[in-house]
Amino acid sequence: MAEMTGGQALIRSIYNEGVRVIFGLPGVQLYHAMDALYDMPDIRFITTRHEQATTYMADGYARAGGQVGTAMVVPGPGLQNAGAGLGNAYACSSPVLLISGQINKKNIGRDVGILHEVNDQIDIIDPVTKWNARILNAVEVPGTVQEAFRQLRNGRPRPVEIEIPPETLAEVADIDLCGSAKKAESAPTKDEVEDAVAVLMEAERPVIWAGGGMHSSGASDELLALAEYLQAPVITTPEGKGAISDKHYLSIGVARGRSTGQTRDALRMYFWERDVILAVGTRFAGVEALEGQKVVQIDIDEQEIGRNHTDTVGVAGDAKLALRRILEGCREAGPPADSRREECETLRAQRYDPANQVEPLGGFVRTIRECIPEDGILVPDMTQVGYYSRAYYQAYEPRSYFTSSYAGNLGFAYPTALGAKVAQPDKVVVSPCGDGGFLYNSQELATAAQYGINVIGIVFNDGAFGNVLRDQKEMFNGRVIGSELKNPDFVKLAEAYGVVGMKAESPEELGSALKKAIELDSPVLIEVPLGPMPAPF
Repeated sequence: MAEMTGGQALIRSIYNEGVRVIFGLPGVQLYHAMDALYDMPDIRFITTRHEQATTYMADGYARAGGQVGTAMVVPGPGLQNAGAGLGNAYACSSPVLLISGQINKKNIGRDVGILHEVNDQIDIIDPVTKWNARILNAVEVPGTVQEAFRQLRNGRPRPVEIEIPPETLAEVADIDLCGSAKKAESAPTKDEVEDAVAVLMEAERPVIWAGGGMHSSGASDELLALAEYLQAPVITTPEGKGAISDKHYLSIGVARGRSTGQTRDALRMYFWERDVILAVGTRFAGVEALEGQKVVQIDIDEQEIGRNHTDTVGVAGDAKLALRRILEGCREAGPPADSRREECETLRAQRYDPANQVEPLGGFVRTIRECIPEDGILVPDMTQVGYYSRAYYQAYEPRSYFTSSYAGNLGFAYPTALGAKVAQPDKVVVSPCGDGGFLYNSQELATAAQYGINVIGIVFNDGAFGNVLRDQKEMFNGRVIGSELKNPDFVKLAEAYGVVGMKAESPEELGSALKKAIELDSPVLIEVPLGPMPAPF
């Protein structure tokens, strides 16, 4: 037991849990936490230029580095601004810790109208957190932090939030620090494994549908081993890209479209012809398996099993453990399946043939893939090239391609890429954005320049919210409102922040600019002016 402030207890507790980077913005309710950081030089505090970026960066850090990302903001508007990134992390099952200030204890819940008051702010954050807590006494800090990390490390990884009033951070007390929260094994039952093995070994035409939970579990090796044994082709969600290398013949890509009635995507049609689907680490939403298709679903969140398809054999537990035990069961039950290499390579050739792709979208995506090293990280925004990359960008390693999942947050990509680069400073990180989305967080160019976060941003500039503009023209006889934009000169904007600015007007010029940018020891922004583009879907 030692005498310390609540702020010191907070910072020492998160340090004991392994936190070495905080993305945040200082403010009056956080002063005693910030002062405690002064004495902890091993924790790097990265000041963003908007609270929205704190949680986006923490999310990118968590997903790229495989550890908890931490953000810190003032209460009220700070928390509300950070909510966008927290919602994104929630949708992507990303372990983000948000530390929020609070107003003075005596005024919580009184709705008196003091600085940064929102009555009651936990109600705001509750829908986008797995767990949250308010700490009112300094002695409660270590135990609450330990519980926060227990929540972050166990079960489905999703954001948590803790909030602390300023006088609690300032309070001096005799405080016992806690040990680090442990991760408990989450293994499926023997019966679940046996049922899954029976279904899979009887399958004549199995297919695997792999989602983002593959990365959280670190289960790529196990997935590949089982896929090879069953000779089950692997389709991933956009969030699951890289769970199996897109160089492997069993990796047949990301299916396009969501509707069973109208979709003519080759992978969707192939998927609907399979008799058994092994869904791993995915909500299995929008998949619409057909009647007669049997699903084996592995998920650490038991509530997700069977949510979107009734004929489901559930395996509740960590994907890595579940896949390993199912593979063991399959090996005991029978020999490996005959090779489907020729079948899969035919599908792959169709999927990635430039003749079957839409230009110039395909050209831009191929160029980006050709220029980025195999272990590079791509963080595309909610933009036309980004949408197209979901199906046609090839990912070769886990944790190398990030989307905003079902949250669909426009503007998330650039700050998320910055967080990813902080977690993986030796990897090339590229973030393609549209002009509209990039300007949501363009101020974080200052953060990139200040801290030497060498992300390569690409702005595809069509002077519009391009998808919306095209849809308005086509659906409403050219009646356009709200989707046309007036933009700055993006090269000059980058240079004003101390970031290298470039311009490229074709896939070929983009390739040259990317190669040059990768060689520079600097953050870079590449503007790509273009006109209206065809639908990426």
